[in-house]
Amino acid sequence: MGVAAVAVAVVVSAAACSKSGAGSPSSDAGNTSGGGSPAVSIQGDITFNDANLAKLDAALKSALAGKDLSKLHEAMVVNVAVDYWNAGKTGFNKGLSDLGIKGIYQAPANGRLDQQLSIIQTLRGQGITGLSVSAIDPTAIKSPIASANGAGIPVLAIDSPLPKEDGAALYLGTPNYQAGQKAGEAMKQALGGKGQVVVLVGSLTTSNAVERIQGFEDALKGTDIKVVQKLSDGMDASKALTNAQTAIQTNPNINGLYGVYSYDGPSAGQAVQAAGKSGRVKIISDDSDPQTLKFIQSGVIQATVVQEPYQQGYTGAYLLAAFKVLGKDATLNLVKPYLESDGTTLSSGVGLVTGGNLSDYQAKLKALGIG
Repeated sequence: MGVAAVAVAVVVSAAACSKSGAGSPSSDAGNTSGGGSPAVSIQGDITFNDANLAKLDAALKSALAGKDLSKLHEAMVVNVAVDYWNAGKTGFNKGLSDLGIKGIYQAPANGRLDQQLSIIQTLRGQGITGLSVSAIDPTAIKSPIASANGAGIPVLAIDSPLPKEDGAALYLGTPNYQAGQKAGEAMKQALGGKGQVVVLVGSLTTSNAVERIQGFEDALKGTDIKVVQKLSDGMDASKALTNAQTAIQTNPNINGLYGVYSYDGPSAGQAVQAAGKSGRVKIISDDSDPQTLKFIQSGVIQATVVQEPYQQGYTGAYLLAAFKVLGKDATLNLVKPYLESDGTTLSSGVGLVTGGNLSDYQAKLKALGIG
C-alpha cells in the first residue's frame, strides 16, 4: 500500500501511532428499549498504527527494489475461515500484487488444528518460499516452523504471538494485552464501574485469547465489576450463542458480556436481543464482523475492539519477501525502529469502534477495498 496507506491514514485517522490513544469522543446511542439503562459515552479510536506501517512498507519496498522476486511463492495461513479474515486476505493479495509475486491464502474451515497442520504440510509440498501463520496451537506449530526454517523458509507469526523458542522470525499483529485493556476500559464506561460480566471466547488456551482476557481483567481492577464466568466455545459460533443464552438465563445479575473472538460479539448480541435485554446487558466485543457492526449501529453492542488484519496481510507479504531475499538480519534492522517495547512485536494497532465513529471506520474499510 506504501504511499496509499499514508494517504488513507491521514484522511481517516490523523496518521497517529496506536500508542498515542488518539481518537474522537463518540456517543454510544445504546438501545434502551425494555427498561434499558441510559446511553453511555465511550471514547472511539481508529488511528491504529497505520503511519508507522506505511513507513516500514516503503522502506521494505525500497530495499527490495531491483532484486529478483520471480521465484517467490508466499503463503498466508490463518486460524479459521471467518469474515474477520477477509480483510487479511485482501491485504495479502494487494501486497503480492504490489510486489509482483505469487502467493496463496488458506484457512481451515472449522478452525481445527489438524486441518491447519495439514494445510501447512501441503503448502510445503507446493514449494512455498515464506509462510505467515495465525497458529491455533503454539506447541503444535513448533515442529512445522522448525522444519520450514531448516529448509530456508521464513515464518512470520501473525494475529497470535508465538513463544520465541518456536522460531518465528517476528510477530506482526495486535498487542493482545492492550486490546484486552481497551475492551476492559470500554466495559467500565458501559457499566459505570459496577456489575457482573461473562467472557465468551473461542479458546481459553490460545495465546492471543489468554492475553486479551488478562488485559480485560486488569483494566477492571479497582472497580466493582466482576468476571463471573469464562466460557469457551471451541471456535463454534452456535456454541457461543448457546453459552451466552445460558449465562443470561441462569444469572439475572449479569449485565455485561465480553466477546473475544470475532463471532462471539454477534452471538452475544443475538442472545441479548432474544432475551429482550438490549441496553440492559452491555456488550463489548472484538473485531469487525459485519453483524457486529450492525449491532453497534442499532445499539445492541456498545463497542468493539478492532484490529488491522488488512495490514497483517499486506505488510506480511512484504516481510516474507524481505526475509527471503534480504535475509533475517537485514530485514529486522529495517523493522527495529517500529517494534513495540518488548522488541519482538510489530503492532498492526488497536482501535475501538462505537456508534459515534462507525461511519468513519466503514469509510476506512471502503478505502482499503474491504467494505
